[in-house]
Amino acid sequence: MVGRREKSAETEQALKVAARQVFAEHGYLNAKITDITAAAGRAAGSFYNHFASKEELLQALLREMAAAGDERAADPAHSGDFADPAAVRYHVRGYWTFAREHAAVLRAMGQAAQVSPEFARIVADFGTEQRADIADHVADFPARGLRLPGTTDASLAMMFAAVDGMLRMVEDGAVTLTDDEAIESITRFVYRGLTGRDY
Repeated sequence: MVGRREKSAETEQALKVAARQVFAEHGYLNAKITDITAAAGRAAGSFYNHFASKEELLQALLREMAAAGDERAADPAHSGDFADPAAVRYHVRGYWTFAREHAAVLRAMGQAAQVSPEFARIVADFGTEQRADIADHVADFPARGLRLPGTTDASLAMMFAAVDGMLRMVEDGAVTLTDDEAIESITRFVYRGLTGRDY
């Protein structure tokens, strides 16, 4: 027999899964709480036993997404030396795959940020934290005679922007590339931009 706590956890998880689906199909701004509960197969009122609002649900999805990203940093294949193109490729591939898997949540975050100053701050903080997590990957560049194109934060922001922009164009059909082709192209672009070197 399933206990009350287990049933509550199942409902919360079902609402999260349904929210990703509804956000992907209708967009965050057009999604209604009743759409989410219907997709989850739950009563409309059950939503408020777990989340105070659609915004709170999106924040829960963001926390889950951030935790999933943190797990990659523990991978033994991870290298923090961006003077090595293999390390850049590893990070580009990781972020590309991560963004593909969490596309609905990432788009929902962007849409929420357009209408909510609070969510705009959350999105900005999330990006700042992502860049801060890998700032040490280029920290020794000056000692190695390598010059970043801008500040560390701006240079890493350009790297993330390159991945985000290309992913959006591939998903929208504006550019035709396989995942491997896109990852290799972005890696070459980012590596050259960060180091001034080709490979």
